[in-house]
Amino acid sequence: FECCETMATGPSLEQSLEEELVGNVYNYTSQVSGSTLLKKGNLIFDASFECGNLGKVDYISDYEYDLFIRPDTYNPRYRVWFNFTVHNVREEQRVIFNIVNFSKTKSLYRDGMSPVVKSTSRPQWERIPSKNVFYYKCPNHQKSYVLSFAFAFDREEDTYQFSYCYPYSYSRLQHYLAEQDKRGLDFYKRELLCHSMQQRRVDVLTITSPHNMESTAATLRVVFITARVHPGESPASFVCQGLLDFLLSQHSTAETLRDNIIFKIVPMLNPDGVYLGNYRCSLMGFDLNRHWQEPSPWAHPTVYATKQLLVELDRNPKVDLDFYIDIHAHSTLTNGFMYGNVYEEEDRFEKQAIFPKLLAQYAEDFSWVGLQYCGLEGGHWGCYSV
Repeated sequence: FECCETMATGPSLEQSLEEELVGNVYNYTSQVSGSTLLKKGNLIFDASFECGNLGKVDYISDYEYDLFIRPDTYNPRYRVWFNFTVHNVREEQRVIFNIVNFSKTKSLYRDGMSPVVKSTSRPQWERIPSKNVFYYKCPNHQKSYVLSFAFAFDREEDTYQFSYCYPYSYSRLQHYLAEQDKRGLDFYKRELLCHSMQQRRVDVLTITSPHNMESTAATLRVVFITARVHPGESPASFVCQGLLDFLLSQHSTAETLRDNIIFKIVPMLNPDGVYLGNYRCSLMGFDLNRHWQEPSPWAHPTVYATKQLLVELDRNPKVDLDFYIDIHAHSTLTNGFMYGNVYEEEDRFEKQAIFPKLLAQYAEDFSWVGLQYCGLEGGHWGCYSV
């Protein structure tokens, strides 16, 4: 599920944000200017943790705060993902948080989606009631789009965490894969594909019956799957983990799939962006999904290594590369849907249409009307998306 985004920014705003918001807040105390006495209710904000993002806090009153998203590293165009904690709250303190510098004109926040929250004593994420959430174009703040939501703190000893949507971190993936390693499955293999620019692991997983790993058959059928090229699209990681859970299970359908298909899965294409709390870009500010055509081994090492593996498989006469599926999430559209590619060859075009047609028949939450086919127009040159 991949598409271009329309940004609502001007050069002057982007430049000023790049200059001002270069890092996350760290135990930042919000209170009246000049005050030195810290009291309960003087909220303390922090985003200096994995996947964290909050660049600035403006104190309006004890009951209202303007919050600024830190733009993606080296790319001030993208300001969507936020993830921060608040502590030193006062029991029954009611607040309004205004996130004042969103870069997107449209959002599912207009259609009932709401941010998520958890706290020390309630570690499960919950959605803030949508009736308390508002997304609108603000005449102030250089006419940026603003997300305002109201919240009532109820336990003074708790630390509260708020996020754009359910986070899925690089560390969580590494822990999950380590747990799979311990199972000793003979139909699962984890290998290092490459390292990211900040030297984080990029894993490639092979899931298939043992006889396929050593097969001398004339043709080996391969399905290649990637996810999380855009860091802020965390639902992609939950979908990918759900797929892994199923393929590694003892379900009869999973066994049949493993007997007939070799699954190659790269579950996190942009681990640096995920770790840093970016929305769309890598450490160096690249939208990696726009660099498939000629990826650089230095600037885009994860895409480069993935493409090299894909090309190797495609050139292998014993391999039939049936599918490449890249898992995304979307910030303005609902349901499950697919973006396919436009091919000049009629047979190839018709072949790729079969899979979404089957999904529409058997998956209730798949939207056939959301299916689109993308050519080279609209900025999609060099994209891999199905």
